[in-house]
Parts: sequence; structure tokens; C-alpha cells
Amino acid sequence: MKFYFPDSQDMVSPSYDFVNDEYSPHRVRQRDDVYAHEIVKPVPYDGLLVSKAIVDGSVRGAGKYSTPQRERLYRLGVKRFFRLEADMATLGDCGAFNYIDEERPPYEVEEVLDFYEDCGFDAGISIDHIIFGYLPLGSPEQPNPAWVQRQEISLGLAEEFLAAVRRRGEKIQPVGAAQGWGPESYADSVARLQKMGYQRIALGGMVPLKSHEILACLQAIDEVRKADTELHLLGINRVDSMKEFAAHGVTSFDSTSVFRQAFMDDRHNFHTTTDSFTAIRVPQVDGNPTLKRMILAGAVSQADAITGERACLRALRAYDQGAASLDEAMEALRVYETLVLPPKKKSYLPVYEHTLRSAPWRACPCKLCHDHGIEIAIFRGTERNKRRGFHNLSVLEAKISAIPFV
Repeated sequence: MKFYFPDSQDMVSPSYDFVNDEYSPHRVRQRDDVYAHEIVKPVPYDGLLVSKAIVDGSVRGAGKYSTPQRERLYRLGVKRFFRLEADMATLGDCGAFNYIDEERPPYEVEEVLDFYEDCGFDAGISIDHIIFGYLPLGSPEQPNPAWVQRQEISLGLAEEFLAAVRRRGEKIQPVGAAQGWGPESYADSVARLQKMGYQRIALGGMVPLKSHEILACLQAIDEVRKADTELHLLGINRVDSMKEFAAHGVTSFDSTSVFRQAFMDDRHNFHTTTDSFTAIRVPQVDGNPTLKRMILAGAVSQADAITGERACLRALRAYDQGAASLDEAMEALRVYETLVLPPKKKSYLPVYEHTLRSAPWRACPCKLCHDHGIEIAIFRGTERNKRRGFHNLSVLEAKISAIPFV
């Protein structure tokens, strides 16, 4: 089972100073900052998925790449740009979530293929149009006409895409995008893509589905899937179901979920192979937008906030080094939380105590936890938060490696 990590230019600075919360004055981001595959060992994914919408922008606006970054990607190619190891795979797609509200995808087949070939991807997914709707097997309800139209658009573009790949000499592996609204329609899409000549098919639009619904679709696809057809799950990470998915032809998937949980989830920020923990929020007085608004509104004293922030960091570091007790660390957190916690927000103190008592970073084998200790469990700024996300990727890699697929 191959795991592709979707790129969004997520990097960290190896020289970042956690004590003073500042970058080296000599830092050059593109030269000095590193990706997860450069700092986490073993590498936590098998390849990268890069979307055209992220690089070139879409109807929703500019992408995540600056003009110099975009030019470097096209000039160097995807593998040199990301400094990938030789055996790491690359997969391109269009980023259909970025144009989900449009009547038709905003891209033409030739420009998408130009993107894939010019950047040197190993494989590229045909242009698709996401269908957000689900009807279980045997449902008497008729599909929304817009769903049917989007399926036909996706299949029509897949046919054009495959023809263009062949006409250009098959410089990339073509991956057909299958869209549907339930088991029967997904099976229909896969059957038609196989008839066109696709041997690798990406199943899109399944992110909102529950695992048993995805499994129902895969079981229906089994009825039409050829033995050599490989399936990719777009945006899906259900580790507990991966062995079942693999039994129905799934050979790869992509997801950012465990990475994003490090700083987007309210509670499950730091993962282990058996549990998850809440990161300890110590917002920066001069860098946290919510706290800055509270200070400007007069709801929080800036001087008190600065004193509380510094006391928290000192107490947490001392606790990790055995120089302060759990009670001392918790008291510093209590004082600061009383100052900065937004109104009506539930206290984090009970879950902080669980995190500190367990100290999961101490038992973690990953280099990030070894090098940074408690800093990686502090919810504060992009450098700590992304490192925690990279740590979560290493945990996901360990979980996948432990699955007995054979």
C-alpha cells in the first residue's frame, strides 16, 4: 500500500531557535528549510501528490506557490525541486476541490498534460469534477441530474486525456478519475475507464463517506474490476480499514489528515500508534491573531499576557528536564489560560495534565521528538505545529507498515 502526501509547500527550518522564537538571520527558505521526507526517518510516505491548483492557482485565486517557486518547479522538475529520493513516486492531479462550485472544470486537457509532463511527474490523474452526494446500493431515490452531468464530464475528459497521453508518447502513466454517487455509479465509472484503456484508476469524491460506504463501493467495483487494475483513494486515510480496502484492489491513497490534525484539530494533535494527545496551547502574545484582538479590545492586559506566556514556557521546559513538578507546570498553564482562553471556550487543563503525565514524546522513536522534546507538544507557531504534523506522519507510516496486507 503506497501513501502519497499532498504537497502544500509545508517546510520547517532546521535552525529555528525555539527558546527565542526566531529564525536565523541568514536563513533562505527554499535553500535551508526542509520537507518532511528530509527530516523524518524513515521517510513517512512513498511519494508526493502535487495539484495544479496549488501550483498555478485556480478560479479561487492564486495557489500556494510564489512566482519564483512556480518557475523553479517547472525548470527543475518535481523530483529535483522537492529533493526527493530516487525511489519516491510523484503523482499530479488538478485539485478538483478548488473548482467544486464551477459548472465545468476550468482546465483543458492539453494544459493539464503540459503541467504533468513539464514537471516530470511519474503519473497524472485525468481532470475530474467532484460529486458530493451518496445513494446506497438499491436506493429507490434518483440521482441529482447535476451528479450525472459531472460523472459524464469526468469520463469525457478522461477519454480525451488518455488519447492525448498516447498521442504524446506516454511520457507519464495515465490515471483515470472515477466519480460517482454510490456503489453502482462508481462501478459504472470504473468499467468505462477500463474500457477506454486505463489500468490505474483514482476514486474521487469519497472524502465525506464513512468507511462502510467506501467498502460498499469497492465491493461493487469488484464486479467489474480487472485483475490488473489498481485503485487509488483520493483524500482518504482510514488506517483501520486499509487491509479491507487492499483486498478490493486499492494499492495507494493520499491524505493530509494526520498532518493537519496537529494544528487544526481541537484535541487530537499529537499521535502515537495507540493513542492521541492534546498539544499544550501557549499562544504567542505578538503573533496569535485571536490573542492580539483580545488585547486591542482591552479584554486582556498585554503585560500580564507576556508574563504568563514566558512563565508557561519556562515551567514546561523545566518539567521536561525534571527541574519542575507537574503541579508547577499545571499552575503556570492555569494562570495563562485564565488570561487568554476565549469566552465560552472549554478549559484544556484536564487534557493538558494527561499529556504532561504521559509525556509521549519521551517514548517516541522519531528524530523530531528526540531532538526537540516537549517543544513538539507545544501548540505554538508554524515551526512547532508543522514538526508535530511531520511526527504524526511518521506514526502513520509505522501503522501502515504494521498492517499484514499479505
